[in-house]
Amino acid sequence: MITIFKKLTPNLYLNTIYELDVDKLKKKGINAIITDLDNTLVGWNDPNPDAKLVKWFDNLRNHGFKVAIVSNNSENRVAHFAKQVGLPFISKAQKPRRSPFKKALEILGSKKEETAVLGDQIFTDVLGGNRTGLFTILVIPINPKEFIGTRIVRQCEKIVLRYLVKKGRIPS
Repeated sequence: MITIFKKLTPNLYLNTIYELDVDKLKKKGINAIITDLDNTLVGWNDPNPDAKLVKWFDNLRNHGFKVAIVSNNSENRVAHFAKQVGLPFISKAQKPRRSPFKKALEILGSKKEETAVLGDQIFTDVLGGNRTGLFTILVIPINPKEFIGTRIVRQCEKIVLRYLVKKGRIPS
């Protein structure tokens, strides 16, 4: 049971992507980020990035980070968004499978120990990233509006989060 929770535990837990300290990541040797899209970067199915998000991506690039989007959403949805921010992407990723994360590493030309996964879901982003050996960062979902399947999974996530907080693995 402990091993299961270890795979579900993020290395870092933040309120939003905007709390991400790029200098601390650099000090850890991380220079690449694989990010989820829906409810991590923008609300579920929001088609366009806002100016603040574009500036955030520019800041990452200015700090030498390579970034790719890995999403379980459709190709049309992910491609439309990724084109606007100039990022490579993988759609219909089937996270938490390891293969989309490995493919993103190839696209970025990055090694596991140099790469972080940034996402809002424990059972896709964190689990997939941990299974692949990446540094995992969990953020609070941007918007409660979500795909119905995700809403159901969120109920299980609440149980896991309560356990992780109780054990002191993530802050409350």
